[in-house]
Amino acid sequence: MAEKLKIIPLGGLNEIGKNMTAYEFGGEIIVVDCGMAFPGDDMYGIDCVIPDVTYLVKNKNRLRGLFITHGHEDHIGAIPYILKQLNLPIFCTRLTAGLIKLKLAEHRLLNTTKLITVEAGQTVKAGKFQVEFIHVNHSIADSAALAIHTHMGTVVHTGDFKIDSTPIDEEVIDLARFGELGKQGVLALLADSTNVERPGYTSSERAVGQAFMRQFSGCKKRIIVTTFASNVHRIQQVIDAAAACGRKVAVTGRSMENIMKVSTELGYMKIPKGTLMEINRLKTLPVEQQVIVTTGSQGEEMSALYRMAFSTHKQIDVGPEDRVIISASAIPGNEVTVGRVINELFRKGVEVIYDKADMLHVSGHACQEELKIIHALTKPRFFIPLHGEQRMLQIHKKVAESMGMAPNRICVAENGSVIELTTKTLKCESSVPAGEIFVDGSGVGDVGAVVLNDRKILAEDGMVVIVLPISSHDNQLLCEPEIVTRGFIYVKESEELMQALRDVAQEAVDTMSNRRRKDDGEISRTVRSAVSGYLYKSTKRSPMIIPMVTRL
Repeated sequence: MAEKLKIIPLGGLNEIGKNMTAYEFGGEIIVVDCGMAFPGDDMYGIDCVIPDVTYLVKNKNRLRGLFITHGHEDHIGAIPYILKQLNLPIFCTRLTAGLIKLKLAEHRLLNTTKLITVEAGQTVKAGKFQVEFIHVNHSIADSAALAIHTHMGTVVHTGDFKIDSTPIDEEVIDLARFGELGKQGVLALLADSTNVERPGYTSSERAVGQAFMRQFSGCKKRIIVTTFASNVHRIQQVIDAAAACGRKVAVTGRSMENIMKVSTELGYMKIPKGTLMEINRLKTLPVEQQVIVTTGSQGEEMSALYRMAFSTHKQIDVGPEDRVIISASAIPGNEVTVGRVINELFRKGVEVIYDKADMLHVSGHACQEELKIIHALTKPRFFIPLHGEQRMLQIHKKVAESMGMAPNRICVAENGSVIELTTKTLKCESSVPAGEIFVDGSGVGDVGAVVLNDRKILAEDGMVVIVLPISSHDNQLLCEPEIVTRGFIYVKESEELMQALRDVAQEAVDTMSNRRRKDDGEISRTVRSAVSGYLYKSTKRSPMIIPMVTRL
C-alpha cells in the first residue's frame, strides 16, 4: 500500500484565528501552531475560543511535537489549555519561547513543559519528520515558516508572513531557501490567506517609523501611542522616534510591559540609554518631552487606553494637551469598541490620529503579488490555502490557478478535513472532530451551545420567573403565583400584564388533575408552555420562562 501523508487542519479555516494543523505520516503526528480566536458578538460571557483537540487526545501516544511559527495569540493562545490535555514538547524560536513562557507561568505549567528553542535555518528531528525553520518577516519578530520533510516529500507551511525588503531588524525573509526547496521539489504548499484580497505588495514596516517621525517632529503635546503589544519592531520605532525628538518614554498596560521585558532581555529591542522612565517620573517633565506607549489598540475594556478615555486610569488623565496615535487597524468585529474609545477621547478634547492615510499602520500579511512569489519559488505539486474565511481561501485558490496550477491539485478544506497526499494524488474524503471549545473564566469546554443559547435569550428577551407555592397536603395552589422578571419589562409599569401572567399560570395549574399536580416537573412544563404561548401572542417576545414549584 502506498505511503500517505495526512494533513488535518484543526483550526484557522473559514475563520480568523484558532490556527492549528496536524501532520500525520508513518503512524506519527506533529502539530503546527496552537492558537485561540476572539469570541463573536453572540458568544456572551466567553473569554476566548480554542480548537477541539479530541483527535489528538485520542492519538496522544503518536504525537511527536508541537511546532510554533510565531508568538501571536492566534498561534500560541491555546497552548496552556491544550497542554492540560496533552503532554508534548514545544519547538519555536527564542522570542516566541519567551512569550510562551509568560503564558505557561501564568497557568503554572512552566516546570512541566519541555520548551526547546530553535534558530532559523536549523532542522529538528521529530520521529519520522524533519522540521526546518525558515526566517520570514511578519508583524512580530522571530517569525518562521516551516519546511516539513518526510520520506514522501517536503511540505512548506508558511505561517503568517510578508516580504519586507527593508525590515527593522535588517533580517530579510529567506527567499533563497524557498527557491532551493522549489528546485529540490515541494510536495505541497500551505500558505497564509489573510491578505489575499489585496492586490500588490504590503508596505514595509519602516514606513511606519517615518510616519512616527512626522507626527513627533514639532509636536508640542504629550504623545500617547497604542499598537499591538506583540509588535516589537513597531514599539522600537516609537522609542527611536521619541529619542530622536528628545522625548522620554513610559509604558503602561500589563501585556505591553511583559513584551518589553521579554524582548529587551532577549535582545530584540534596543532602548537608547535614559529614554525609558517610570510613568510617575515621566509626568514631572514638560508635556512636549513625554511619550506613553500603551495597550488598547482594539478598544479592549480593561486596556490602559480604554481606562484613560473613560477616566478610570489611576495615573494618566487625558485632555487637550494630548495627541493619541492609534498605530493599528481594528480586527474584524472590534470596530465598534475602537470607535467608542476614539469618540470618548474626542469628547475630552484629545487630538486623535487614526487615519490609515499617514501610514501609521501596515499589515504583517502578504498581499497577492507576495503570495505569487512564494508560489513561483516553491513550485508545489499541491496547494492548500490556510488562515482565512471562505472567500479568502477561494480567492487564494484562484491566485494559484492564475500561476498555472490545475484546480484538482488545490484543496480548499474545512476544519477537521483529512487531506491525504501521495506523490501523485490528493484526496479529501474524511474528517475528524474539529469544533469550537469555549473558555469561560477557569472553565474550558463546560459552556456549550445550549448554555450559549440560554445566554442569548437572556440577553435579548430577559427572563420571567413564576413562583408557584403548592400545598404538600392537597396539591392546591396556596396563593396567587408570584411573577419576577429580569431584563423583560419594568414590573410597576406593566401591572396589567403581570396580573394576566398570574391568571394564566393559575389557570394552567387549575386545569391539571390532582394526580398530575403531584409531579413538580409536570407542573413546570404545563405552566411554562401556557405562559410562553400567552407572552408570545401578546408581546411577540420569547423570554426565558422559569417556573419554580415550592412545596409548603
